[in-house]
Amino acid sequence: MTGKAKPKKHTAKEIAAKVDAATTNRGGGKAGRADRSGVEKGGHAKYECPHCKTTAPDVKSMQIHHDARHPKIPFEEDKIVNLHVTNVTNVPESSSKPRPGVRGSFKK
Repeated sequence: MTGKAKPKKHTAKEIAAKVDAATTNRGGGKAGRADRSGVEKGGHAKYECPHCKTTAPDVKSMQIHHDARHPKIPFEEDKIVNLHVTNVTNVPESSSKPRPGVRGSFKK
């Protein structure tokens, strides 16, 4: 009878996934606060409530927020502030290189 084959401790795919998870800003914690707040380019939150300035990623989430927090005020979709339109940074139009996604620091 032969012995069992011993697998490697870590595969290259697993190590690459760990490095990616450690260096990519997923938008949480103190580092992602500016991104979530929508100050520079809107961040993850695309829409802003006109009544309380709370942000939401889509219209459906904003409607749920509005029904829960402002039940006496009728929901009007046209009054929602679109942060991606109002907070667009000045990017030269000649730049053909696509902008990267949300990336964090490369500290390890």
